[in-house]
Amino acid sequence: MEYIALSIPLFFLLMGLELAWSAWSGRKVYRFNDFVANLGCGIGSQVVGAFTKSLVFAVYMAVYDHARLFTLPSTALTWLIAFLLIDLLYYWFHRASHEVNFLWAAHIVHHQSEEYNLSVALRQSWWQGLFSFWFYVPVALLGVHPLVILTVGAFVTLYQFWIHTKAVDRMGPFEWLFNTPSHHRVHHGSDPKYIDRNHAGTLIIWDKLFGTYQPEEEEPVYGITTPLGTWDPLRANFHYWLELGALAKQCSKWTDKVRVFLKPPGWHPAALGGFQGPRAKDKATYHKFDTHVPRGMSIYVAVQFTLLLVLTTFFLFRQQDLGPVRMWATAGLIVLWVMNMGLLLEGKRWAIWTEVVRAILFAAVIMASDDLIPAPLHELVAVAFSLSVVVHLFLVLRAKPLAA
Repeated sequence: MEYIALSIPLFFLLMGLELAWSAWSGRKVYRFNDFVANLGCGIGSQVVGAFTKSLVFAVYMAVYDHARLFTLPSTALTWLIAFLLIDLLYYWFHRASHEVNFLWAAHIVHHQSEEYNLSVALRQSWWQGLFSFWFYVPVALLGVHPLVILTVGAFVTLYQFWIHTKAVDRMGPFEWLFNTPSHHRVHHGSDPKYIDRNHAGTLIIWDKLFGTYQPEEEEPVYGITTPLGTWDPLRANFHYWLELGALAKQCSKWTDKVRVFLKPPGWHPAALGGFQGPRAKDKATYHKFDTHVPRGMSIYVAVQFTLLLVLTTFFLFRQQDLGPVRMWATAGLIVLWVMNMGLLLEGKRWAIWTEVVRAILFAAVIMASDDLIPAPLHELVAVAFSLSVVVHLFLVLRAKPLAA
Protein backbone atom coordinates (compact mmCIF):
# COMPACT_ATOMS: atom_id res chain seq x y z
CA MET A 1 0.00 0.00 0.00
CA GLU A 2 1.20 3.54 -0.83
CA TYR A 3 1.32 4.75 2.79
CA ILE A 4 3.41 7.83 2.02
CA ALA A 5 1.26 8.91 -0.93
CA LEU A 6 -1.92 8.36 1.08
CA SER A 7 -0.53 10.61 3.81
CA ILE A 8 -0.07 13.61 1.50
CA PRO A 9 -3.32 15.34 2.57
CA LEU A 10 -2.28 14.98 6.23
CA PHE A 11 1.15 16.44 5.43
CA PHE A 12 -0.40 19.55 3.92
CA LEU A 13 -2.90 19.90 6.75
CA LEU A 14 -0.10 19.86 9.34
CA MET A 15 2.04 22.25 7.29
CA GLY A 16 -0.95 24.59 7.14
CA LEU A 17 -1.29 24.44 10.92
CA GLU A 18 2.43 25.08 11.31
CA LEU A 19 2.14 28.08 8.99
CA ALA A 20 -0.75 29.39 11.11
CA TRP A 21 1.38 28.93 14.25
CA SER A 22 4.19 30.81 12.51
CA ALA A 23 1.90 33.78 11.82
CA TRP A 24 0.46 33.71 15.34
CA SER A 25 3.83 33.46 17.09
CA GLY A 26 5.64 35.92 14.83
CA ARG A 27 8.35 33.35 14.06
CA LYS A 28 8.94 33.05 10.33
CA VAL A 29 9.72 29.41 9.64
CA TYR A 30 8.78 29.17 5.95
CA ARG A 31 10.23 30.73 2.82
CA PHE A 32 8.41 30.08 -0.44
CA ASN A 33 11.54 29.27 -2.47
CA ASP A 34 12.84 26.87 0.18
CA PHE A 35 9.40 25.26 0.47
CA VAL A 36 9.25 24.62 -3.29
CA ALA A 37 12.77 23.16 -3.28
CA ASN A 38 11.95 20.86 -0.36
CA LEU A 39 8.80 19.52 -1.97
CA GLY A 40 10.58 19.24 -5.32
CA CYS A 41 13.12 16.88 -3.75
CA GLY A 42 10.33 14.90 -2.10
CA ILE A 43 8.38 14.58 -5.34
CA GLY A 44 11.46 13.28 -7.14
CA SER A 45 12.03 10.77 -4.34
CA GLN A 46 8.52 9.39 -4.74
CA VAL A 47 8.89 9.18 -8.52
CA VAL A 48 12.17 7.24 -8.28
CA GLY A 49 10.58 5.03 -5.63
CA ALA A 50 7.84 4.08 -8.09
CA PHE A 51 10.51 2.39 -10.21
CA THR A 52 12.48 0.77 -7.37
CA LYS A 53 9.74 -0.56 -5.08
CA SER A 54 9.40 -3.76 -7.13
CA LEU A 55 13.12 -4.45 -6.65
CA VAL A 56 12.86 -3.87 -2.90
CA PHE A 57 9.90 -6.21 -2.52
CA ALA A 58 11.51 -8.85 -4.76
CA VAL A 59 14.71 -8.90 -2.66
CA TYR A 60 12.76 -9.22 0.59
CA MET A 61 10.57 -11.99 -0.86
CA ALA A 62 13.58 -13.89 -2.21
CA VAL A 63 15.25 -13.86 1.21
CA TYR A 64 11.99 -14.71 3.00
CA ASP A 65 11.07 -17.55 0.62
CA HIS A 66 14.49 -19.17 0.24
CA ALA A 67 16.69 -18.22 3.19
CA ARG A 68 14.57 -17.43 6.25
CA LEU A 69 15.68 -19.10 9.46
CA PHE A 70 12.24 -19.10 11.11
CA THR A 71 8.63 -18.47 10.20
CA LEU A 72 7.16 -15.87 12.52
CA PRO A 73 3.35 -15.77 12.69
CA SER A 74 1.46 -12.52 12.16
CA THR A 75 0.90 -11.79 15.84
CA ALA A 76 1.21 -8.66 17.96
CA LEU A 77 4.52 -9.98 19.31
CA THR A 78 5.89 -10.41 15.79
CA TRP A 79 4.90 -6.86 14.88
CA LEU A 80 6.55 -5.55 18.06
CA ILE A 81 9.75 -7.49 17.33
CA ALA A 82 9.70 -6.21 13.75
CA PHE A 83 9.28 -2.63 14.94
CA LEU A 84 12.19 -2.84 17.40
CA LEU A 85 14.47 -4.48 14.83
CA ILE A 86 13.60 -2.08 12.03
CA ASP A 87 13.90 0.98 14.25
CA LEU A 88 17.30 -0.25 15.47
CA LEU A 89 18.47 -1.01 11.93
CA TYR A 90 17.21 2.39 10.80
CA TYR A 91 19.44 3.95 13.47
CA TRP A 92 22.47 2.12 12.07
CA PHE A 93 21.59 2.96 8.48
CA HIS A 94 21.10 6.61 9.40
CA ARG A 95 24.34 6.70 11.36
CA ALA A 96 26.23 5.05 8.49
CA SER A 97 24.72 7.64 6.14
CA HIS A 98 26.62 10.30 8.09
CA GLU A 99 29.86 8.31 8.34
CA VAL A 100 30.30 6.77 4.86
CA ASN A 101 30.72 9.11 1.91
CA PHE A 102 28.65 7.30 -0.71
CA LEU A 103 25.78 6.94 1.76
CA TRP A 104 26.14 10.59 2.76
CA ALA A 105 25.91 11.49 -0.93
CA ALA A 106 22.49 9.84 -0.94
CA HIS A 107 21.40 11.35 2.38
CA ILE A 108 22.82 14.88 2.25
CA VAL A 109 19.75 16.17 0.40
CA HIS A 110 17.66 15.89 3.55
CA HIS A 111 20.05 18.21 5.42
CA GLN A 112 20.50 20.94 2.80
CA SER A 113 17.64 23.22 3.83
CA GLU A 114 18.66 26.14 6.02
CA GLU A 115 15.18 26.20 7.53
CA TYR A 116 13.53 23.77 9.92
CA ASN A 117 9.87 23.08 9.31
CA LEU A 118 7.59 20.23 8.30
CA SER A 119 8.39 20.63 4.61
CA VAL A 120 12.00 19.67 5.42
CA ALA A 121 10.69 16.22 6.39
CA LEU A 122 9.59 15.82 2.78
CA ARG A 123 12.98 16.88 1.42
CA GLN A 124 14.21 13.39 0.60
CA SER A 125 17.02 12.06 -1.56
CA TRP A 126 16.15 10.37 -4.84
CA TRP A 127 18.75 7.65 -4.24
CA GLN A 128 18.58 6.86 -0.53
CA GLY A 129 15.98 4.13 -0.97
CA LEU A 130 18.40 2.17 -3.15
CA PHE A 131 20.76 1.83 -0.17
CA SER A 132 18.52 1.82 2.89
CA PHE A 133 16.46 -1.30 2.18
CA TRP A 134 19.51 -3.58 2.31
CA PHE A 135 19.86 -2.83 6.02
CA TYR A 136 16.48 -4.49 6.68
CA VAL A 137 17.21 -7.75 4.82
CA PRO A 138 18.17 -9.46 8.14
CA VAL A 139 14.57 -8.95 9.32
CA ALA A 140 13.32 -11.03 6.37
CA LEU A 141 16.07 -13.55 7.12
CA LEU A 142 14.65 -13.97 10.63
CA GLY A 143 11.25 -14.83 9.16
CA VAL A 144 9.30 -11.56 9.25
CA HIS A 145 7.07 -11.32 6.18
CA PRO A 146 8.07 -8.56 3.71
CA LEU A 147 4.64 -6.91 3.98
CA VAL A 148 5.24 -6.49 7.70
CA ILE A 149 8.71 -5.06 7.03
CA LEU A 150 7.37 -2.54 4.52
CA THR A 151 4.46 -1.52 6.75
CA VAL A 152 6.61 -1.03 9.84
CA GLY A 153 9.24 0.76 7.76
CA ALA A 154 6.56 3.15 6.49
CA PHE A 155 5.47 3.81 10.09
CA VAL A 156 9.04 4.63 11.16
CA THR A 157 9.28 7.03 8.21
CA LEU A 158 5.89 8.65 8.83
CA TYR A 159 6.61 9.09 12.55
CA GLN A 160 9.54 11.32 11.68
CA PHE A 161 7.40 13.82 9.78
CA TRP A 162 6.04 15.61 12.83
CA ILE A 163 9.42 16.03 14.54
CA HIS A 164 10.62 18.48 11.86
CA THR A 165 9.18 21.55 13.54
CA LYS A 166 10.05 24.46 15.81
CA ALA A 167 6.44 24.69 17.01
CA VAL A 168 6.94 22.00 19.67
CA ASP A 169 9.37 22.66 22.51
CA ARG A 170 10.48 20.10 25.11
CA MET A 171 8.12 17.21 25.85
CA GLY A 172 9.10 16.07 29.33
CA PRO A 173 9.27 12.33 30.10
CA PHE A 174 8.16 11.48 26.52
CA GLU A 175 11.66 12.51 25.43
CA TRP A 176 13.27 9.85 27.59
CA LEU A 177 12.17 7.15 25.18
CA PHE A 178 10.94 8.70 21.93
CA ASN A 179 12.48 10.89 19.27
CA THR A 180 11.03 14.41 19.47
CA PRO A 181 11.34 17.77 17.68
CA SER A 182 13.94 18.89 20.22
CA HIS A 183 16.07 15.80 19.61
CA HIS A 184 15.79 16.08 15.84
CA ARG A 185 16.52 19.80 15.68
CA VAL A 186 19.94 18.86 17.04
CA HIS A 187 20.36 16.33 14.25
CA HIS A 188 19.78 19.02 11.61
CA GLY A 189 22.22 21.45 13.19
CA SER A 190 25.50 22.32 11.46
CA ASP A 191 27.11 23.45 14.73
CA PRO A 192 30.19 21.28 15.49
CA LYS A 193 28.72 19.80 18.69
CA TYR A 194 25.47 18.88 16.91
CA ILE A 195 26.97 17.24 13.81
CA ASP A 196 26.35 13.48 13.54
CA ARG A 197 24.16 13.29 16.64
CA ASN A 198 20.66 11.92 17.34
CA HIS A 199 20.25 9.48 14.45
CA ALA A 200 17.14 7.80 15.88
CA GLY A 201 13.99 7.17 13.91
CA THR A 202 11.28 6.56 16.51
CA LEU A 203 13.12 5.60 19.71
CA ILE A 204 15.86 7.92 21.00
CA ILE A 205 17.15 5.12 23.22
CA TRP A 206 19.42 3.89 20.42
CA ASP A 207 21.42 7.14 20.49
CA LYS A 208 21.66 6.94 24.27
CA LEU A 209 22.83 3.31 24.10
CA PHE A 210 25.42 3.83 21.36
CA GLY A 211 26.89 7.18 22.41
CA THR A 212 25.48 9.55 19.79
CA TYR A 213 22.92 11.37 21.94
CA GLN A 214 23.13 15.15 22.28
CA PRO A 215 20.47 17.24 24.06
CA GLU A 216 19.35 20.51 22.51
CA GLU A 217 21.05 23.49 24.14
CA GLU A 218 21.11 26.67 22.04
CA GLU A 219 19.09 26.72 18.81
CA PRO A 220 21.04 25.07 15.98
CA VAL A 221 22.19 26.72 12.78
CA TYR A 222 20.44 24.54 10.22
CA GLY A 223 21.72 23.12 6.95
CA ILE A 224 24.99 21.60 5.78
CA THR A 225 28.35 23.16 6.62
CA THR A 226 28.85 24.35 3.03
CA PRO A 227 25.46 25.72 1.93
CA LEU A 228 24.07 24.32 -1.31
CA GLY A 229 23.18 27.68 -2.84
CA THR A 230 20.43 26.59 -5.24
CA TRP A 231 16.72 25.75 -5.30
CA ASP A 232 17.26 23.15 -8.05
CA PRO A 233 16.40 19.62 -6.78
CA LEU A 234 18.40 18.04 -9.62
CA ARG A 235 21.60 19.73 -8.52
CA ALA A 236 20.73 19.03 -4.88
CA ASN A 237 20.70 15.29 -5.61
CA PHE A 238 23.88 15.20 -7.70
CA HIS A 239 26.22 17.85 -6.28
CA TYR A 240 27.94 15.71 -3.64
CA TRP A 241 28.34 12.77 -6.04
CA LEU A 242 30.11 15.17 -8.40
CA GLU A 243 32.32 16.42 -5.57
CA LEU A 244 33.30 12.85 -4.68
CA GLY A 245 34.02 12.10 -8.33
CA ALA A 246 36.22 15.19 -8.61
CA LEU A 247 38.12 14.24 -5.45
CA ALA A 248 38.61 10.67 -6.66
CA LYS A 249 39.98 12.02 -9.93
CA GLN A 250 42.64 13.96 -8.01
CA CYS A 251 43.84 10.83 -6.19
CA SER A 252 46.89 9.18 -7.74
CA LYS A 253 46.37 5.75 -6.11
CA TRP A 254 43.41 3.62 -7.17
CA THR A 255 43.00 2.50 -3.54
CA ASP A 256 42.52 6.13 -2.54
CA LYS A 257 39.99 6.58 -5.33
CA VAL A 258 37.94 3.80 -3.73
CA ARG A 259 38.47 5.14 -0.21
CA VAL A 260 36.97 8.48 -1.24
CA PHE A 261 33.56 6.77 -1.38
CA LEU A 262 34.01 4.57 1.71
CA LYS A 263 35.59 6.99 4.16
CA PRO A 264 33.76 9.63 6.23
CA PRO A 265 32.90 13.05 4.79
CA GLY A 266 35.96 15.29 4.90
CA TRP A 267 38.43 12.47 4.25
CA HIS A 268 41.30 13.24 1.86
CA PRO A 269 44.42 11.16 1.23
CA ALA A 270 47.62 12.40 2.87
CA ALA A 271 48.89 13.61 -0.50
CA LEU A 272 45.91 15.99 -0.69
CA GLY A 273 46.20 17.32 2.84
CA GLY A 274 44.56 14.60 4.92
CA PHE A 275 41.26 14.82 6.75
CA GLN A 276 39.49 18.17 6.50
CA GLY A 277 36.85 18.53 9.19
CA PRO A 278 33.74 20.70 8.87
CA ARG A 279 34.08 24.39 9.57
CA ALA A 280 31.62 26.07 11.88
CA LYS A 281 29.56 28.83 10.32
CA ASP A 282 30.40 32.29 11.63
CA LYS A 283 27.07 33.38 13.09
CA ALA A 284 28.15 37.03 12.87
CA THR A 285 28.53 36.91 9.08
CA TYR A 286 26.42 33.92 8.05
CA HIS A 287 23.40 34.61 5.85
CA LYS A 288 20.97 32.08 4.44
CA PHE A 289 20.95 31.59 0.69
CA ASP A 290 18.10 33.59 -0.81
CA THR A 291 16.93 34.96 -4.15
CA HIS A 292 14.34 37.49 -5.24
CA VAL A 293 12.22 37.32 -8.39
CA PRO A 294 9.26 39.38 -9.64
CA ARG A 295 6.03 38.76 -7.76
CA GLY A 296 4.42 37.56 -10.97
CA MET A 297 7.04 34.83 -11.27
CA SER A 298 6.38 33.63 -7.73
CA ILE A 299 2.66 33.46 -8.52
CA TYR A 300 3.43 31.56 -11.73
CA VAL A 301 5.58 29.04 -9.85
CA ALA A 302 2.89 28.62 -7.18
CA VAL A 303 0.25 27.84 -9.83
CA GLN A 304 2.50 25.50 -11.80
CA PHE A 305 3.69 23.75 -8.65
CA THR A 306 0.08 23.11 -7.65
CA LEU A 307 -0.47 21.49 -11.06
CA LEU A 308 2.69 19.46 -10.49
CA LEU A 309 1.28 18.13 -7.22
CA VAL A 310 -1.85 17.03 -9.08
CA LEU A 311 0.21 15.34 -11.80
CA THR A 312 2.45 13.60 -9.25
CA THR A 313 -0.56 12.31 -7.31
CA PHE A 314 -2.03 11.00 -10.57
CA PHE A 315 1.31 9.36 -11.41
CA LEU A 316 1.64 7.66 -8.02
CA PHE A 317 -1.89 6.23 -7.99
CA ARG A 318 -2.27 5.40 -11.71
CA GLN A 319 1.28 4.30 -12.58
CA GLN A 320 0.13 0.75 -13.34
CA ASP A 321 -2.21 2.12 -16.03
CA LEU A 322 0.43 4.21 -17.77
CA GLY A 323 2.58 1.46 -19.25
CA PRO A 324 6.40 1.62 -19.42
CA VAL A 325 6.75 4.34 -22.09
CA ARG A 326 4.29 6.81 -20.58
CA MET A 327 5.56 6.04 -17.09
CA TRP A 328 9.15 6.94 -18.04
CA ALA A 329 7.98 9.96 -20.04
CA THR A 330 5.87 11.25 -17.14
CA ALA A 331 8.72 10.68 -14.68
CA GLY A 332 11.11 12.62 -16.91
CA LEU A 333 8.56 15.41 -17.22
CA ILE A 334 8.20 15.61 -13.43
CA VAL A 335 11.98 15.82 -12.97
CA LEU A 336 12.19 18.63 -15.55
CA TRP A 337 9.25 20.32 -13.84
CA VAL A 338 10.80 20.40 -10.35
CA MET A 339 14.13 21.55 -11.80
CA ASN A 340 12.47 24.42 -13.68
CA MET A 341 10.52 25.59 -10.64
CA GLY A 342 13.75 25.92 -8.66
CA LEU A 343 15.63 27.68 -11.46
CA LEU A 344 12.80 30.13 -12.09
CA LEU A 345 12.90 31.05 -8.40
CA GLU A 346 16.61 31.75 -8.84
CA GLY A 347 15.77 34.13 -11.70
CA LYS A 348 17.60 32.12 -14.36
CA ARG A 349 16.61 33.57 -17.74
CA TRP A 350 17.46 30.42 -19.68
CA ALA A 351 14.98 28.51 -17.51
CA ILE A 352 12.24 30.39 -19.37
CA TRP A 353 13.03 28.37 -22.49
CA THR A 354 13.24 25.03 -20.71
CA GLU A 355 9.91 25.94 -19.13
CA VAL A 356 8.37 26.36 -22.58
CA VAL A 357 9.78 22.95 -23.55
CA ARG A 358 8.34 21.52 -20.34
CA ALA A 359 4.91 22.94 -21.19
CA ILE A 360 5.02 21.36 -24.65
CA LEU A 361 6.05 17.99 -23.17
CA PHE A 362 3.23 18.19 -20.64
CA ALA A 363 0.75 18.88 -23.42
CA ALA A 364 2.13 15.87 -25.32
CA VAL A 365 1.72 13.60 -22.28
CA ILE A 366 -1.87 14.81 -21.84
CA MET A 367 -2.63 14.22 -25.53
CA ALA A 368 -1.21 10.70 -25.23
CA SER A 369 -3.45 9.93 -22.25
CA ASP A 370 -6.81 9.92 -24.00
CA ASP A 371 -7.50 6.49 -22.50
CA LEU A 372 -7.15 7.94 -18.99
CA ILE A 373 -8.57 11.43 -19.53
CA PRO A 374 -11.93 11.61 -21.35
CA ALA A 375 -12.04 13.36 -24.75
CA PRO A 376 -12.23 16.20 -25.61
CA LEU A 377 -11.09 17.23 -22.12
CA HIS A 378 -7.50 16.10 -22.66
CA GLU A 379 -7.14 18.22 -25.81
CA LEU A 380 -8.69 21.25 -24.12
CA VAL A 381 -6.39 20.89 -21.09
CA ALA A 382 -3.28 20.51 -23.26
CA VAL A 383 -3.98 23.57 -25.42
CA ALA A 384 -5.16 25.79 -22.56
CA PHE A 385 -2.18 24.86 -20.38
CA SER A 386 0.40 25.51 -23.11
CA LEU A 387 -1.09 28.89 -23.99
CA SER A 388 -1.30 29.93 -20.33
CA VAL A 389 2.39 29.14 -19.80
CA VAL A 390 3.51 31.20 -22.80
CA VAL A 391 1.23 34.16 -21.99
CA HIS A 392 2.13 34.26 -18.29
CA LEU A 393 5.86 34.05 -18.90
CA PHE A 394 5.61 36.80 -21.52
CA LEU A 395 3.76 39.08 -19.11
CA VAL A 396 6.24 38.40 -16.29
CA LEU A 397 9.26 39.15 -18.48
CA ARG A 398 7.61 42.25 -19.89
CA ALA A 399 6.95 43.58 -16.40
CA LYS A 400 10.44 42.88 -15.03
CA PRO A 401 13.11 40.92 -16.95
CA LEU A 402 14.99 38.18 -15.16
CA ALA A 403 18.73 38.06 -14.65
CA ALA A 404 20.85 36.33 -17.27
